[in-house]
Amino acid sequence: MALNGFLEFFQKGKTFRPKKRFTAGTIRYSLHKQAQASLQSGINLRQVVRLPDGENLNDWIAVHVVDFFNRINLIYGTVSEYCNETTCPTMSGGSRYEYLWADGENYKKPTALPAPKYIELLMDWIESIINNETVFPVSTDIPFPKAFPTLCRKILTRLFRVFVHVYIHHFDRIVSIGAEAHVNACYKHFYYFVQEFDLISSKELEPLHEMSSRICKD
Repeated sequence: MALNGFLEFFQKGKTFRPKKRFTAGTIRYSLHKQAQASLQSGINLRQVVRLPDGENLNDWIAVHVVDFFNRINLIYGTVSEYCNETTCPTMSGGSRYEYLWADGENYKKPTALPAPKYIELLMDWIESIINNETVFPVSTDIPFPKAFPTLCRKILTRLFRVFVHVYIHHFDRIVSIGAEAHVNACYKHFYYFVQEFDLISSKELEPLHEMSSRICKD
């Protein structure tokens, strides 16, 4: 599958919420463009995710968190009309895995929700974080908070659950619109990134372990 096709697919505007963009001229914008250029070159995805020489790890993670947020939004947008309270009454990945929502504010205790409501709350929660300049600073003059790596682990872990739900419950839709190769490429990029920096526990990755071992062989 051509990675150029992968990028074209993920640069289309169809998503169920506006894309978060980097401000031109900033370090993070440059890193974003560097990461995109690496993908376009078609090199090994395991190499693409590695921290470039001389760059700050938190900057590199921030860029990828925003990129993955945008792409997973788009992926879910392609299946969202088929994901409703009737078809998906729980946020699950098959019969073995169910995810409960808690945000410490409106949902202080882990709560079972229909998949579309869980994902809506998740994307709202992530969006509020990445738009918070005290957490995702836009200037190198402002340091990242100490809790930044832990927070990014939490964001990426929850984004992974959207992959789980889409792959297990809606992959027929992905195939029907010809997006299987694009979604697989996005998943591989995500998987290699979180593995490179140990950002998601093996327990959380378990629902897609078999698929990961099959398609992530670069």
